Amino acid sequence: MKHYIKDIVFTKSLTGFYFDDQLAIKAMAVSDGFCYLGSPITPGFSRIRQPGEAISVMLILDDGTVAVGDCAAVQYSGCDGRDPLFAADKFILFLEKEIKPGLIGVSVDHFRPLAEKYDNLQINGRKMHTAIRYGLTQAFLQAVALGQRLTLAEVIRNEYLIKDKDYRPVPIFAQSGDNRYINVDKMIMKEVDVLPHGLINTVGKLGQAGEGLQEYIVFLKNRIMKLRTRPEYQPIIHLDVYGTVGMIFDMDIGKIVSYLKKLAEAAHPFSLRIEGIIDAGNRADTMRLMSDITRAVDANGIKVEIVADEWCNSLEDIIYFADHKAGHMLQIKTPDLGGINNTIEAIIYCNKKNIGSYCGGTCNETNVSAEVTTNIAVACKATQVLAKPGMDCDAALMITRNEMNRIIALVGTGR
Repeated sequence: MKHYIKDIVFTKSLTGFYFDDQLAIKAMAVSDGFCYLGSPITPGFSRIRQPGEAISVMLILDDGTVAVGDCAAVQYSGCDGRDPLFAADKFILFLEKEIKPGLIGVSVDHFRPLAEKYDNLQINGRKMHTAIRYGLTQAFLQAVALGQRLTLAEVIRNEYLIKDKDYRPVPIFAQSGDNRYINVDKMIMKEVDVLPHGLINTVGKLGQAGEGLQEYIVFLKNRIMKLRTRPEYQPIIHLDVYGTVGMIFDMDIGKIVSYLKKLAEAAHPFSLRIEGIIDAGNRADTMRLMSDITRAVDANGIKVEIVADEWCNSLEDIIYFADHKAGHMLQIKTPDLGGINNTIEAIIYCNKKNIGSYCGGTCNETNVSAEVTTNIAVACKATQVLAKPGMDCDAALMITRNEMNRIIALVGTGR
């Protein structure tokens, strides 16, 4: 039975975290409780930290069912080649005027062609903001799944010809935010697969010679061994350093690799991943340096995986970094890719190239976008998926793990 869009409703929504001006924070903005003192640097920001905003897209179908997608953007919007800050009030008006009229009456029998059309749609000669493309395509996927009475993951496998009938859990990566000690205890208690992100986004947290991160890794190792209830629990330690390692070592590859060897030794016997080790301020140089570091780590037999993040934003960027092996794993930062069709393609491409596929995103998303991208991770067999939104660990882990369990329980039930 064919289904179509009868009406569309847009509402302003809250995200699970905040928009942060990364440039101001890296410039050593001073914390004041949960806020930051000083003036923002990145265009569009009125404060260094301000509440996250999203737009819920509700497609009302001809049979009365409602498909939902959330337009959301990353915490660190407006930097490293990303689209500018996402203002919900402004873009609701845009959606009402430019998008809604063209979608009324549109068939929702297939996801991929509809997603690709609106992901590539240009208004006044430009593609829409990544957040809009992200939310619209989530709603399209849910609409198709409702009509076909399938999970989102099943629709993805059918349309992208992923022939594996086995749906397995994907390792979940939880993030601690600045509460990087207490939240680690929560992660260990709940046996999170990959932990804790750490939010090492300033040199002050890293240490002028990297000593702060090294000490934190030792803490993590000791805490896991103390709190785990069974020796079989062997989480991967994954830390995001936001380019600060490159900063303290003046982009010197030899010094960076020597430091990574120390970190790997500190983490033993647990596996270690370091994300965002360097940020050269542009895509080409960041890719080149990431590729050089990855090659040097492998040549020296250092037990650490390098994870790309900054400047690896679009599907084109993912392909570029993967082709040059600029990292052992690439973060596919889902809102930055725009339409979720690009996230699907990115995971498939990374897997084809034997590069780790991290179906990531941001703390500044919603429960809706988190559930959709969990379906994508399961369908496409990502290497790991981010628990999101928020930074409290518990709620994000609940949303991601529960949706994953629902997918695996429902597929193939003939409901």
